[in-house]
This record gives sequence, C-alpha cells and structure tokens, in this order.
Amino acid sequence: MFSPIYRRFDRPTGLAQFSMGNGSTDMPPFNRHFTMYSTKRFRRPAMTMIKVDPFRSFDTVVRRMGDVFDDIQRGGIRFEVGEFSPRVDVSNNADGLTIHAELPGMEKNDVKITITDGNVLTIRGEKKREEHHEEKNYMRVERSFGTFARSFTLPDGMRTNSVNASFENGVLTITIPKEEPVAPQEQEITIQ
Repeated sequence: MFSPIYRRFDRPTGLAQFSMGNGSTDMPPFNRHFTMYSTKRFRRPAMTMIKVDPFRSFDTVVRRMGDVFDDIQRGGIRFEVGEFSPRVDVSNNADGLTIHAELPGMEKNDVKITITDGNVLTIRGEKKREEHHEEKNYMRVERSFGTFARSFTLPDGMRTNSVNASFENGVLTITIPKEEPVAPQEQEITIQ
C-alpha cells in the first residue's frame, strides 16, 4: 500500500515533489488530487485596477468654461450662425492678425466681410447647392450647403480701417495690421 504522502517545494522547477513511500517521486496516473503547483512559477493572472474618476466629466466642463472666460478676457470670443460653419485658422504675429477660412466651392462674390462696433469682424456667405439631378442615385451626401456667418471679436490695437482680404483656391485670407505702438510722451509741469 501507499504510505502517507508529503510534499516538498524545494525543487527549482516550481512543481511540488511527492514521495509515494516506495522511493519513487512519480505522480500516480489519473489522479488530479496529487497535482499541486508552487505559487512561484504558476500564478493567477493579475487583475488590472482601473481607477474611476466620478468628476472627470465635471473637470471637462470646468475647463471649457474657463476657455470661454479666457476668450472673453482676451477679446477673442467668436459666434457661429448658419446651416454650416467653415473651418477657420486665426494667427496673431508681430505684423497683425491673419484669418484663413476654408470656403471650398465658393466664389469671392458669395462672401461678405464686415466690421461692426470697431472690433467685431464678421464673415458671411452662402454656398449654393448644385442643381439636383433626378437621374443620380446618391448613396451618401456629406457636403454642406447653405448660409453661414462667423464673427470674431478683434483684440485691441488693430487698425480696422486698413483690412485686406483675398480669395484664392477656396481659401479666404484676411489680414488686419496692428497699430504702431505710441511712444509715451513726457510733459514737464512747472510748480508755482
């Protein structure tokens, strides 16, 4: 018969060694109760802990509200109205402000640029829809058509009376130069 079984975990392979009492360390066949593994070699897969931040979306709202108030303070708040909104890049360099607006499929006669209240630049236009042909069987329509208006509040120190605009390859470019900095004037006051 079998003598009591004991296990030793001193083998470098990480498998438990069993003694059957007869000097043999072989496992008895078809007996799963004798198979034991060391925790050194065979480990359960570790579960990854994911931290859930319940205030994550709130932080996004706070950040966006901060962006709105920063735009108001810098004078760069913008307004969009219309059926579609063209993509616009605004850059501020040493010479002035440059606005690039993508208006594909439009002509310069379809666009109107105005400045109101001395510092609000508005780009208005209408992208006319092509004649709709009944024989075409559209599978997808992604192009935008209709009217639009984009307004930008210009920062202080811009010469709004010398604005230049050009229209080439579907891109409207507006340049607004900066006013020359005025040197401080010093006036001496006599004491009486």
